[in-house]
Amino acid sequence: MEIKELLEELYSYSFFGIKLGLDNIKKICESLDNPQEKYKIIHVSGTNGKGSTSTMIEKALLYAGKKVGKYTSPHIIKFNERIRTNGNDISDEKIANIYLKVKEAIKGIDIKPTFFEVTTAMMFLYFAEENVEYAILEVGMGGRFDATNVANGDITIVTNVSVEHTEYLGDNVYDIAVEKAGIIKDKSKVIVGDTNEDFLKAVYERRSEDKVINVIKKYKDVSYELDFKNFTTKVFLEKENYVLSLFGDYQVKNFLCAYEALKMLNIDKEKIKKAMRDVVWQCRFEIYSRNPLTILEGAHNIDGMNNLKKIVSHGYNKNEIVIIVSILKDKKIKQMLEICQEISDKIIVTSLKENKRGLLGEELFNYTNKENVVVKEDMGEAYLLSKKILEKDKNKKAVIICGSFYTCEKFKNTFKF
Repeated sequence: MEIKELLEELYSYSFFGIKLGLDNIKKICESLDNPQEKYKIIHVSGTNGKGSTSTMIEKALLYAGKKVGKYTSPHIIKFNERIRTNGNDISDEKIANIYLKVKEAIKGIDIKPTFFEVTTAMMFLYFAEENVEYAILEVGMGGRFDATNVANGDITIVTNVSVEHTEYLGDNVYDIAVEKAGIIKDKSKVIVGDTNEDFLKAVYERRSEDKVINVIKKYKDVSYELDFKNFTTKVFLEKENYVLSLFGDYQVKNFLCAYEALKMLNIDKEKIKKAMRDVVWQCRFEIYSRNPLTILEGAHNIDGMNNLKKIVSHGYNKNEIVIIVSILKDKKIKQMLEICQEISDKIIVTSLKENKRGLLGEELFNYTNKENVVVKEDMGEAYLLSKKILEKDKNKKAVIICGSFYTCEKFKNTFKF
């Protein structure tokens, strides 16, 4: 089977939608001899920061000579990005091999799993076959009923919680935190990166406060600087300097979560320092071009947009930024666009209509006050217009593409990034 045909078949499982519960994934894993029990698990949930935190841990473990698997979602360009071992995406050949094994297992137990359940089973099996020592698992959505939660985390990290996916997780921080904290198991060492009282209440119901390490409280003396020349984040912690290649205020909390996990695993500080300089994570204030300065930022919810606003405000004025944005229809569109208008005085709304959760630029336009907002449905035309704006207005210094990882993906696909 060709990889394109195979992936189309794999994506067809999306028709079964999102199902809350672990029955399917448990049955699949049991039929595969429970591969998720064959390595140590670092399980990461939270509203924002999961991918960055996971990638920092991955890089440091690799530099420490460990065999490491990492599972994240969504992918930006290729499905292969979701499943990585030893710093490399899974190959097309391995995808085909693993998928056929999982497909056979599903046939034998007569269930209708979702796309994420099938993909998660593939990941578990692949990591077992590759003999990884550590598997870093990013929760897809929620936590308690997420397919990854069939695994028992040796270290569990809950980065933070804000209100999202309300149709599945609840409409307040406490209810959502209950779902996110659902990955905490009896043997887990627990790390959190938030101080919200409702969030902590949910966590402490799963694990007593004295058994939870809150890195915000533990490392309250941490300080940092944003380097707008090199787009790095300089962190000063425990008399040591760490330079993060990931840029932004919010990356400091992600780093603290990763740092604490790596200390638990006895990873040398020099290895951590080297790893932090070399971490690459797509669409997190990622520099696409310096002429003109073009930044990809996957900010896809209120917290993400506020984090972007905070970063940009350190280095730029509102009249220096052009934003290209598209947002999925199940997000808080009006509020996110209002934050965009606080960041920039020139907004270009564009289409994600090819995504079943996407909207036309014209539909997004109707959520705005229409002041200094223009519509360009085509991503290529939107970027061309942004460059013309920068050429015409010498105050303008940067273009930011944001609103969804799918917006960044579309940009990269448009320009073959």
